[in-house]
Amino acid sequence: MAKQSIFVTGIGTGIGKTIVSAVLVEKLKADYWKPVQSGDLDNSDTLTVQNLVSNPITKFHPEAYRLTQPFSPHKSAELDGITIDPGRIIAPITDNALIIEGAGGLMVPLNNQFLMIDLIKKLQAEVVLVSKNYLGSINHTILSISALKQYDIPVKGLIFNGPKEPYTEDFILGYTGIKLLGHLPEYTAVDKLSIIDAGSFLAL
Repeated sequence: MAKQSIFVTGIGTGIGKTIVSAVLVEKLKADYWKPVQSGDLDNSDTLTVQNLVSNPITKFHPEAYRLTQPFSPHKSAELDGITIDPGRIIAPITDNALIIEGAGGLMVPLNNQFLMIDLIKKLQAEVVLVSKNYLGSINHTILSISALKQYDIPVKGLIFNGPKEPYTEDFILGYTGIKLLGHLPEYTAVDKLSIIDAGSFLAL
């Protein structure tokens, strides 16, 4: 078991989970694990984070499933002729802290009965939720937090990624009572230096 397991999930797809994961890995000098990769195997999230992390301590653990098609995991798995078995998704053994990156949002199906939020519960990880300001993000963020509370999953806090929108952020934080871990700025280019810099904006 890892000494600390943090599951990075988002309010949807394209929110910035991978960048946030890289920032957390670098800041905490934690290990990294992406349980399920759907598509783009030559440029996977694991490889992306690996290329953004500078410290010599972090270990990158292999995915439990590497699916060839860029769709929801349950569809990608079917196209690959397999069914994802949650019993095969076992957290790596490490003495280090472990950052786990999900795929899509909480209600993404891994198979016809098992959702991403079920995997978080199974792994007994604490959640960092990534939000990004756009029209509809209040709804998506509050629904995500409500689902986590319904599943009795501990939430470490919320990270906003990208341009600020005080009206949105203040409402979400006030309504949910979730801790704000920080706000990552929008970088024109993301590299190892910007990942290190971004860590200074997070309070963990």
